[in-house]
Amino acid sequence: MGLAWLGIDLGTQGVRALLVTVDGGVLGSGAAPLRRGRREGVRHEQDPGEWWEAVCAACRAALDGVRVRVAGLAVCGTSGTVLLTDDTGRPVSPALMYDDGRAAAEAGRLRSAGLAVQDTWALPKARWLVGRYGPGRVAHQPDLINARLVGGPVPTDSSHALKTAYDVERDRWPDLTGLPSGALPDVVRPGTRLGEVCPAAAEATGIPAGTPVVAGMTDGCAAQIASGALREGAWNSVLGTTLVLKGAAADPVHDPTGVVYNHRAPDGTWLPGGASSVGAGVLTARFGSADPAALDAAAAAFEPSNAVAYPLVSPGERFPFHAPQATALLLGAPESDADLWAALLQGVAFTERLCLDYLHHLGAPLDGPLTFTGGAARSPYWTQLRTDILGRPARVPEQTEPALGMAALAAYGTGAAPTLADAADGMVRIGTTVEPRPDRTARFAEPYARLVGELEFRGWLPGAVAAHARARLRP
Repeated sequence: MGLAWLGIDLGTQGVRALLVTVDGGVLGSGAAPLRRGRREGVRHEQDPGEWWEAVCAACRAALDGVRVRVAGLAVCGTSGTVLLTDDTGRPVSPALMYDDGRAAAEAGRLRSAGLAVQDTWALPKARWLVGRYGPGRVAHQPDLINARLVGGPVPTDSSHALKTAYDVERDRWPDLTGLPSGALPDVVRPGTRLGEVCPAAAEATGIPAGTPVVAGMTDGCAAQIASGALREGAWNSVLGTTLVLKGAAADPVHDPTGVVYNHRAPDGTWLPGGASSVGAGVLTARFGSADPAALDAAAAAFEPSNAVAYPLVSPGERFPFHAPQATALLLGAPESDADLWAALLQGVAFTERLCLDYLHHLGAPLDGPLTFTGGAARSPYWTQLRTDILGRPARVPEQTEPALGMAALAAYGTGAAPTLADAADGMVRIGTTVEPRPDRTARFAEPYARLVGELEFRGWLPGAVAAHARARLRP
């Protein structure tokens, strides 16, 4: 009987499960929606009980009729989602989702005490939950599912613990969390074996009892694993509603402004990255139900556009600079919808280039392959445009779901590959590699420099970073 590994992705709108062989063959898949969430203003919470119901449905679908041995599984969740449980691992509060903003005052108090946390990070939300629901044990989204799978409480992984202010360099919780004694879980590295699927969970999910359960990583890290960008100098650019860059490095990339953060890989190396507020969400907001393919075709006549855009999806920028006051920019006047569409596509790619320039400014290794994932990678025109503006080739994998990344992590954690990078190399299949056109790259140098200058003029982009970006334009 052959072997396969199960990856489970706890998303915002649903749960996805994939059963994957060591060479990347997908033997089974399943999905189940999450419908009982509540979103009002800054409030965004979900019923954690629904997560388990969806996991059971998705896993049963993925395993239906499959004749292989499930050699292990791992679970990823949304970064910063947190809840309280009792000592048995059962929820005693709703789950505050990754973008719930009700703990801003708690975050301010933590920053005043010297902890570098953001308003939507898990630690301030955990403090908010304790104040509202009383003492409990802090759990991240996958912790709840892993506890149900093995039949009791489990340690959390250091990847999900990062936004609860876990110190991944020193492998310890900070002293100033302000939480009751015993509230924080033990922490292990991703890939650590947590236990085995218990009989009750096996009956509910269809996963065979005794299947090893391996500590996972956040959904962003899971997507990076699914891109194969795990060897030093490799980067994955995820372009969906917003833009996220994640790479691999032997050492953490230290950023005095705090916009670049570092996850710890299972082997002790580092996964630096940053998340911008620029992205494809501006296209949906501006053009609604328009045909993207038709607009892509029309945009090809405007290279470069008559306008230069900094297309923020929402106010405030997080990466490649920190500017809460930043707003979307449109310099110049597009002559048509096609010209505006071109300006927005180009503006996102300019931001992507500036992110890479900023990482270079910090000393991050950038000499490995670049991979494109996310919804935008489905547009051949935008993919080619991005490679032209960046001036470097990009790979587009066939399958980029976070659940695939968790299957690879499960394979590594159960000893099927000596390193996580090796496991990903086996499972990740590259669909296409797109080469830049040098004449097009040269066309976009002037509008890129114009945007850099405008961001510097407005006080958002530090002068040293702007100068570095301009210097990298020179042959």
